Amino acid sequence: MSQKGQSQTSLRQRLDVKEPALYDAILLNDDFTTMDFVVMVLTDIFMLSSDKAEEVMLQVHHTGSGVAGTYTFDIAKSKASQATQMARHEGYPLRIQIKEHKNV
Repeated sequence: MSQKGQSQTSLRQRLDVKEPALYDAILLNDDFTTMDFVVMVLTDIFMLSSDKAEEVMLQVHHTGSGVAGTYTFDIAKSKASQATQMARHEGYPLRIQIKEHKNV
């Protein structure tokens, strides 16, 4: 096969690659997990700034849920698992849902 044929094939292969689906890690409100702990989870695990973590924590508190971040499925699941383990270790019932991200 000529170089031109090879480059067209590799170009076609690259164009057929889809971006992976994205998923939101959503924190759910409860009456026991402290606001300070939620902020700590958001900064330590989801790597949000202190200001953004506080904003998300208040959204969770006032509306019942808030998006901690949007990731590929494996990363969202891993971060949710880390946060849940951290919460259980501290005796909190924090819950996190993973839902497919909707582009608005």
